[in-house]
Amino acid sequence: MPKSLSKPFDRRLAWGSTAAAALMLLAAPAAVHAQQTPQQTRGSTYSFDIPAQDLSSALRAFGQASGQQLAFDEASVRGKRAPALSGAYTAEAGLKRLLNGTGLSAQPTASGVYAIRAKTLLVATSAQSQAAPATAVESEPETPAQVEEVIVVGTPGGKGIDKLAASFAVTTVNADDITKASPKSTAELLTLVPGVWVETSGGVAGANVFVRGFPATGDAEFLTIQLQGSPIYPPSTLSFLENSSIFRVDETISRMEALRGGPNPIFSNGQPGLTTNFQLKEGGEETHGLVKLSTSDYDLRRVDGLLSGKLADDLYFMVGGYATTSPGVRDTQFDSEVGQQFTVNITKRMEHGKLNLYARYTDDHGAWYLPFAINVPGVDKGTYTQIGEASRFHTLQINAAGATRNFDLADGRGFKGFVAGGGFEHEFGDGWTVRDRFSLTDGDANTYGLVPDGAAITVVSLNTVVPGTISTRGGAALGPNDYVQNWGAWIVEKKIKALTNDLSIGKTVGTHQLSAGYYASSFKSDDFWTIGNVEPMQVKANGDYLAAPVTCADLATAGSTSSCFKFGLTSAGDGRVDALYLGDSWQVIDPLRIDLGVRRERFQTDYVVDDGPGFPDGLAPRTTDYSNSKTSYTVGVNYDINGVSGVFGRYSRGYKFPSFDNFREGLTDTLSVDQYELGYKLRSGPFELYATGFANEFKGAKFADVGGIQESNSNKAHGLELDGRWRSDFGLSLALNGTFQKTEITKSSIPANKGNSAQRQPDWMIRFTPSYDVTLGSVESTFYGTVSAVDDRFADNANSQVLKGYTKIDLGAIFDVADFTVQVSGDNLTDSHGLTEGDPRSTSGANARPILGRSFKVSVGYNF
Repeated sequence: MPKSLSKPFDRRLAWGSTAAAALMLLAAPAAVHAQQTPQQTRGSTYSFDIPAQDLSSALRAFGQASGQQLAFDEASVRGKRAPALSGAYTAEAGLKRLLNGTGLSAQPTASGVYAIRAKTLLVATSAQSQAAPATAVESEPETPAQVEEVIVVGTPGGKGIDKLAASFAVTTVNADDITKASPKSTAELLTLVPGVWVETSGGVAGANVFVRGFPATGDAEFLTIQLQGSPIYPPSTLSFLENSSIFRVDETISRMEALRGGPNPIFSNGQPGLTTNFQLKEGGEETHGLVKLSTSDYDLRRVDGLLSGKLADDLYFMVGGYATTSPGVRDTQFDSEVGQQFTVNITKRMEHGKLNLYARYTDDHGAWYLPFAINVPGVDKGTYTQIGEASRFHTLQINAAGATRNFDLADGRGFKGFVAGGGFEHEFGDGWTVRDRFSLTDGDANTYGLVPDGAAITVVSLNTVVPGTISTRGGAALGPNDYVQNWGAWIVEKKIKALTNDLSIGKTVGTHQLSAGYYASSFKSDDFWTIGNVEPMQVKANGDYLAAPVTCADLATAGSTSSCFKFGLTSAGDGRVDALYLGDSWQVIDPLRIDLGVRRERFQTDYVVDDGPGFPDGLAPRTTDYSNSKTSYTVGVNYDINGVSGVFGRYSRGYKFPSFDNFREGLTDTLSVDQYELGYKLRSGPFELYATGFANEFKGAKFADVGGIQESNSNKAHGLELDGRWRSDFGLSLALNGTFQKTEITKSSIPANKGNSAQRQPDWMIRFTPSYDVTLGSVESTFYGTVSAVDDRFADNANSQVLKGYTKIDLGAIFDVADFTVQVSGDNLTDSHGLTEGDPRSTSGANARPILGRSFKVSVGYNF
């Protein structure tokens, strides 16, 4: 029997729609109905008026009415009847009614497709059983047909490849997974990715992200965030700025792809570590929308909105955004998390290609949470924050002439600006394809915070230096057993701008898919800093400053180990990257493919900095004019064991050039990264499993934390990543990801650190997420939870401060009632106080930053 396709799908296929073609089944005896990618949120309802008829026709009518993508085997539905379906239903509820009594179930895949499958857990053992001619199939196949999940990250120009066919380790997170994760920050979403250790304890925009063994002090040196395939800011990290600080996840995001290692050094900005690509939702044939209200036990007030649909023939739109405010889990006595975001995405589908344009404006910031004195009695590790109304406002000197400015630490850390861009792809025939992706980022990425300087000491200790009564500026007299500590107002202002373009040309020649591309980016960061500015305070949630005559130096003399430093600068940095890359995907024989890639990159920087004691002094500006070129390369081998499983191996050499901050510290070496990977992939019926072994070697790692000691290292790491999921036919789903690794400093400019483990990276971490879908009367319900466990880590390369491992438990439930969706979630239910980092300026262990304490959140969404 030939494939049976609905007319809308035939028409789009004739137009060369890449999105539709990529969703065809791998198996030959399959039928696919595909509308525009379903972008509605969970709980969206659709109006149906489908008469009783044969199941195949009913499923096609269902797809046309809902815009949902359905994949099914013609043999599996042959001879089956579907009941009438009339009224408003969610996609899940409608499909359940159509399939009732057929022995089939609808299982959502990670890419959002509903696969219509027999209720069986059998796994195919050969590709031949799926590739048999349809005319020879007279009974139901042993296994459900497999549905492609197309990823674009790690491919030249974002051309796309089926996840099962990829010769590298990539994790996909769809909109439902994002909803269940309910992340408080973009970085928190990355905890779903194996091989990635994320410290999200700094707030909505103060994360540290570490990638499987890559040596770093903090921030996110080896993370690039892409939107629609383009980097939002090509340098992955500058001091007080990492990619997740300027990106917010909301209802406009349809999915995230996360690639570790692999071909990363060849494409896009050449990131050797982790590249995450966020895809925006697109409009469909029908107009749909969402309004969602959220609140929490920490007084969150948030509204989200989304609207998508059709503007004209082949022209679609999506607009959405949010507005939010809250004092935060760590209550600062004022609304410290405030923001709004608006996104528009326009898609034009053409006969042989696609044009996409988008723009996103963000104005969102939150309190920057810092390590604090965890050894002081009465300090609640889950909710404590030193900043409050008494320490919010500061007047600080900003230049040698004595000028001052007023600063409000409530501005915290975040981004005010826009990201705009687009993509174009066109097939010219005869195997030629052109793709281009571009983006522009412009805005302010400031960081204002209250930072500890040294350990907390008792008033008794302070009285050895300052006799008599110790009082706060507000007039409170402190007792002898009260604690005091030095804290400083840190002001870091950054005006950033970046323009990127990635042009790729592809040509199919026999068994070779050749690619050639040119990546260009220019970026800048103009900075003003005044950090240190240390003054003594009472150690108390939202504490007050101490009254005169107590000084920072008094606490230092009394044993707090404070440095009482001040440092400031004005700087201007301009960078440019030009890179040519070549790729070849060679299908040697049917199951064997070899992927080759090479990149020649030129990196240029002009940088000038004027720094001084607390403020720029204008006395000795330093300039840097730097240029360097490197060649990165990779080779990957992919072998399909059968139609549902395969193995891959890969070697890559990549580089990380120095940043503006490195030049300020006189560090100009380029980090080289060698990565070896060996992986196994399985995607069959309800099972998905991706297991990747890795080994990395690093030369030229630089550590120059602000106020810390400079260090130059070589490192190595090896380990195993696991990323698996199982879905039953009765609603139960189990997901597991884990990382097991061993890191080692093989060479260090500080000899005593040789042989130690890399700082702040655990030897193992595991995340287990069960989920259960069940119908309670007329309510479609989902109950889910997550158990996250992490091993001990060291706060520094000297391995002098141990950060104990911990376990965190989250639970949630989602209820779909008519056009409404209600979600209830609890984060860190056991109120675990796991530590994520110590204090880089005081490694005694007195200061540390715990994870956020227990919190609850409720959302109510209306779908229309």
